[in-house]
Amino acid sequence: MSMIGDEFDWVIHSGEAFTSGELQRCDLGIRNGRVAAIAERLEGGRQRFDAQGLWLLPGGVDAHVHIDQPPNPGSAARGAEMADNFESGTRSAAFGGTTTVLSFAPQFKGQSLQAALDEYHARANGNAYVDYGVHIIVSDPTPEVLEQELPTLMRQGCSSVKIYLTYEALRLSDRQVLDVLDVCRDAGLLTMVHAENLDCILWLTERLERAGLTTPEYHEASRPMLVEREATYRAISLAELIETPILIVHVSAREAIEVIAEARKRGLPIHAETCPQYLFLNSDDLQGAEGAKCMCSPPPRAKENAPFVWAGLNERSLSLVSSDHAPYRFDESGKLKYGPKASFKFIANGIPGLETRMPLMFSEGVMAGRFSLADFVELCCTAPAQLYGLYPKKGEIAVGADADVVAWDPKHKVRLTNALLHHNVDYTPYSGMDLTGWPMQVWVRGILTCDKGQLVVPRGGGQFLKRERSAVVPSPDALPKRRWVP
Repeated sequence: MSMIGDEFDWVIHSGEAFTSGELQRCDLGIRNGRVAAIAERLEGGRQRFDAQGLWLLPGGVDAHVHIDQPPNPGSAARGAEMADNFESGTRSAAFGGTTTVLSFAPQFKGQSLQAALDEYHARANGNAYVDYGVHIIVSDPTPEVLEQELPTLMRQGCSSVKIYLTYEALRLSDRQVLDVLDVCRDAGLLTMVHAENLDCILWLTERLERAGLTTPEYHEASRPMLVEREATYRAISLAELIETPILIVHVSAREAIEVIAEARKRGLPIHAETCPQYLFLNSDDLQGAEGAKCMCSPPPRAKENAPFVWAGLNERSLSLVSSDHAPYRFDESGKLKYGPKASFKFIANGIPGLETRMPLMFSEGVMAGRFSLADFVELCCTAPAQLYGLYPKKGEIAVGADADVVAWDPKHKVRLTNALLHHNVDYTPYSGMDLTGWPMQVWVRGILTCDKGQLVVPRGGGQFLKRERSAVVPSPDALPKRRWVP
């Protein structure tokens, strides 16, 4: 049918929009930042965009990014500075087709959660191009944190926290994990878990150093698959005891995926993400003088591992794809803080990937036939919005949803180079990859933000998102009775 659209701020017409689970030729009418109409034909509109030949997809939701995160004074690589602040990080997100990012406010030892959150709001305020939310990293679960601060996070729009089973400055004991999970269960918070066994890593690292094996390639040797497998199993067991959902972040390896799949078969509310680095990088990329560029934790695995990660996505043992964007420059401010010959133990962990996440998954997932367009939208847009309390405002094109719309040219071919990207990092680990499909125009809440490689808005338009309860976290009246209570 045809509709008159003079009241629309934008009419995006003649494209194919992914809505109601499939691509269909239709026009989109945008008003006051939201999708106001989806129709066969819309006339008028204050501004019109001809999307002939383009696919109109929901804006990406990257649920795991590190932007403008202050260095932890207790970390081995203390002093290394992240290259992206909110201006550069969210700029690169927009150009990559991501219109919502969820970043981390870290609590350091002795610090309150509120202080960590206040500092992060100050860093972000007025600097973002896309919408953003905040996860809180809990590293010091004192009685005050557990009894007073964690229960209030939901009211502040932070519906998820992250805990670590590794890194000496961040690791929680099993007892502390149980305490945090218990409070999060009652407070309606989703707990994210970095699952690697710290004691195993330290033990292996000491022995590698004694043998003089300290170059970046030995980073992977210090964190073998079983270190991730054991911690994943332990995290799931602790969550099962508390009877609460958890989300295992950046799952890298076949063995951990098998543990997660088995838990899900038993009906446990376990969810997990993976990242492009575990699909497109491998342990060979850690070799040589520039191997530090690809160092992250968990590390890239052997080439034979990637098919198991693709299978985990297709079988939904893995629920979403995030970037784990952790941007360090390859110089003395970041990766080389302690010199070009420093032990891998002192090299900042993390790689840039916010801008490349969506194009990589579109090209090598959809266009390469590894999964469908519907899978791409679910893994990169809808599922993260649902898991982190943003749906249906974010994650799909539907009437009433935020008008976060990305016009993709499915035929546009690109050879990735760092010069093409908009982050503040001096390299991309995916340089030289040939991709098919690219985001050409990006609307954030109905505001055209990127247009054919040009930024067309000032910074500061991105808004803080007060998130609701995760779709997988039960409401208080639906919580199961604790079976371990007499």
